[in-house]
Amino acid sequence: MSTQEKDTLHMLAIFHYVIAGLIALIACIPLIHLTIGISLTAGAIAGDEPVLGMVGTVFTLIASLIILIGWGLAFFIFQSGRNLDMQVKYQFCMIGAGVLCIFMPLGTILGVFTLVTLQDESVKAIFRSNEIETSGNTPTDVTQVNDG
Repeated sequence: MSTQEKDTLHMLAIFHYVIAGLIALIACIPLIHLTIGISLTAGAIAGDEPVLGMVGTVFTLIASLIILIGWGLAFFIFQSGRNLDMQVKYQFCMIGAGVLCIFMPLGTILGVFTLVTLQDESVKAIFRSNEIETSGNTPTDVTQVNDG
């Protein structure tokens, strides 16, 4: 358990925070559509035309869905970075790195580098030792649970 692996995980966590912030920022772009949709639905733009009110409802629903999905993904990536920084929840970090690969090109670079780093045996050992410390079990307790 060298400090080089811990430093690498810390740097990866910082980059996860940055990418999560960018994803959250990009997810705010449909706020424009949400505003237009609410205006159309409320009749501020459409007046008395019911068709434009229905279009406004569709705008509002789709924009809300896109915003919520984007913010949810940003929160997931942020949590993945937090777990990387604390060196806990190995599987969560692996899934977070896989999800990052969707976001071209920066997310893909960070996701692949995170996956490669997490596959290293010394990094796995760091995660295992931290999982044992946070769960309060001693190593003998863990082997007894796995054997039984």
